[in-house]
Amino acid sequence: MNGAELLKGVDFVSRERNISKEVIFSSIEKAVRLAIQKCFDDEEGIAVTIDRQSGVMQALKGEKELATEELGRIPAQAAKQVLIQNFREEESNAVFNEFDAKKGELVHGTVGRFEGGAATVSLGKTECLLPRGEQIPGETHHVGERVKAVILEVKRVGHRVRIILSRTHPDLIRRMFENEIPEINDRTIEIKAVARESGYRTKVAVSSVDMKVDCVGACVGVRGSRIKNIVDELGGERIDIVPWSSDPERFAKLALAPARVARVFSDAVSKTIQAVVDEDQLSLAIGRNGQNVRLASELTGWKIDLYSSREWLERGGETPLFAPLPEEVTAAADVRLADIGALGPATVAVLEDAGYRTLNDIIDLDRDDFLRLPGIAPEEADRLMAIINEL
Repeated sequence: MNGAELLKGVDFVSRERNISKEVIFSSIEKAVRLAIQKCFDDEEGIAVTIDRQSGVMQALKGEKELATEELGRIPAQAAKQVLIQNFREEESNAVFNEFDAKKGELVHGTVGRFEGGAATVSLGKTECLLPRGEQIPGETHHVGERVKAVILEVKRVGHRVRIILSRTHPDLIRRMFENEIPEINDRTIEIKAVARESGYRTKVAVSSVDMKVDCVGACVGVRGSRIKNIVDELGGERIDIVPWSSDPERFAKLALAPARVARVFSDAVSKTIQAVVDEDQLSLAIGRNGQNVRLASELTGWKIDLYSSREWLERGGETPLFAPLPEEVTAAADVRLADIGALGPATVAVLEDAGYRTLNDIIDLDRDDFLRLPGIAPEEADRLMAIINEL
């Protein structure tokens, strides 16, 4: 191989495998040096150099110049194996360094195949793994589909690099907000905290460095246009956007939305919030299976104990209830659908026939859930969603 051909080959390998040219030159020199050692069964006085500009190789044994073509098949084969191993190691290092620096970043890939529920996603020439546990509950993917995910983990497995993606991690919400909302991307609005139960509900706390910018309104967009793009990408996952506050009590009240909180008391030592709500707000504050209060607690970083106004008065009246309380099971004081006049008897009958009897039963249903019920037309589904949002 003449110098021009060698330079051309080095350039090709460098582009295809993302390996620096210097590493390739060094690997070739090392491989040829090994071949000469095997040929002469001697390690003394061997020197191999490649001119980086002309590509001309010079191999010396002592003062004698050697022709690499005369080394023989076995030494040449050994040199080839060394070269391949070095290239693989360098390629692995390049992939690891590239993606390790991107942990937490949003990436777009194409689903290539499935193995036991896990999807293999191609990011250019690199294959990543989207495990079943990192996929949003209830979602299904198909080969050729474009998906968005964040890089969760990058680790070495032997000589290979395994890149784990996630669609359930809260960082996915952060990155998607940065993409969809310019004010977050340019740091006018900051995401202070994210609490997420993927596939069901997410709470995002935001604040603005510019008092003239409505941080919640900017995230929602005109007629919900900005948040709708994110919700659609997440398969309808409900997203609550709340203003952040440095005051734990105010932040807790905001985080418990859509419930209206009457009173809040805090204990900084135990990082506990005691929130008092009216009887008709307790089920909203708790949420379906405790989801609303659980996410609010995660968002604020404080434990939140909920009390109805009646229970609060019975236990302590006008003072916070931070004395030790007996163990108890919290039960939601739910609102019967029949007691919500705006629903109407016919709609209540349809919902009850489907097994929904209280507000807590339908609070997290979406429009498509209502449309699946016999007797619920699209207009009625829209009306039900408006009632729930108002409540």
